[in-house]
Amino acid sequence: MKLDNAVVLVTGANRGLGLAFAREALARGARKVYAGARDPASVNLPGVEPIRLDVTDPEQVRAAAQRCSDVTLLVNNAGIATTGGFLADGAIESARQQFETNFFGVWRMSQAFAPVLAAQGGGAILNVLSIASWINSPLLGVYGATKSAAWAFTNGLRLELLAQKTQVTGLHVGFVDTDLVRGMDVPKTAPELVVQRAFDGLEAGAAEVLADDITRMVKAGLSATPAVYTQPLSR
Repeated sequence: MKLDNAVVLVTGANRGLGLAFAREALARGARKVYAGARDPASVNLPGVEPIRLDVTDPEQVRAAAQRCSDVTLLVNNAGIATTGGFLADGAIESARQQFETNFFGVWRMSQAFAPVLAAQGGGAILNVLSIASWINSPLLGVYGATKSAAWAFTNGLRLELLAQKTQVTGLHVGFVDTDLVRGMDVPKTAPELVVQRAFDGLEAGAAEVLADDITRMVKAGLSATPAVYTQPLSR
């Protein structure tokens, strides 16, 4: 999937990683970039077309699919994170909220845009996942569960869309230097670098992109003894 002359829709494109995706898509020659955001007025990147899009709202997702019927690449970037483990007060309510965006939002968007991509010859979907798809900790326990579900969805979707020649790529990354993790004292990767590696992998036809060293370390440790997901992750 090449970015040159592509028509790209990025969810959550008004800031952070989503903004970096939109900017890099333009830099790589995308013909059009739709920038999805709950408040289109918050999108201030020249050259993009802002659209009102809350991925938790089925009506707005359907409207986006009708309006953006020329999309060849869907970037499912929109996500939220709340700290806390499974036994924390309010954890179940937090899970419902985070699953709505991080899992069902990705599902809604993919379901709505699969026919659009098919009509354009296949195209591609890029899902922003996380090392939290593979490991978990009390800091981001509930969030990790949403990303594990999104990873499973991505792998299943890839097989479902083979027949229509739609490429499905999962992006795994550790902590990205955005507002989402501003208060966390952890190693962070610049969003611009994450996006460059994601698009490099997408253009190379990769099913999975590991965007930083810690992600590559975690992936290698999945089959170790003891497996990395059974141990606390050291920095």
